[in-house]
Amino acid sequence: MTEPERNHLSGKALEAYDRMLERVQTRMKELQETSLETLDEEIQKAVEFEYELEEMTREEADLLGAYLERDLKHLMHFVDETGEGLKEWLQLDISLLEHQLADSLLSVADQTLVDTLELRQKLENDDAGHYISGEVATAGMFRCLNCSHMRCLTATSHLEPCEACGSHYYERVTSRWPRKTE
Repeated sequence: MTEPERNHLSGKALEAYDRMLERVQTRMKELQETSLETLDEEIQKAVEFEYELEEMTREEADLLGAYLERDLKHLMHFVDETGEGLKEWLQLDISLLEHQLADSLLSVADQTLVDTLELRQKLENDDAGHYISGEVATAGMFRCLNCSHMRCLTATSHLEPCEACGSHYYERVTSRWPRKTE
């Protein structure tokens, strides 16, 4: 999908994503037994419902379903691994403060050393869930994989290219995901 097509659909896509999320949440609360299989089934039902509204193409509805599945599975993995909840997964407030502090500290650091450490960290964390600009993602904090600039989504929206360096690649920032092996 080209950038103009993405922008043209952004209003409908964001609303549809939120409707799909709400629909899945409601159904998961009603079910007595939940699993990844039932989550997948409910996401597919939500995709079908959105497609039947005839506001978007099959491909657009399927793409939103894939975005929703990615975000929900990431959340479920985080909760399973840490025992913490949505507030910790979103990391909105504390991450904003951490970013400001990090910027202050990095402004006086040796940039070559910082770049080397960032590259080493990227190479060691190659299994983290990655996001590409243009994708739809739910609220949370995202770190640019190129320059570590933080992007805060306060609602479901499209990830825009990094405003600091123009990179298109992000990772969701959570407290302890993916879990480090000890």
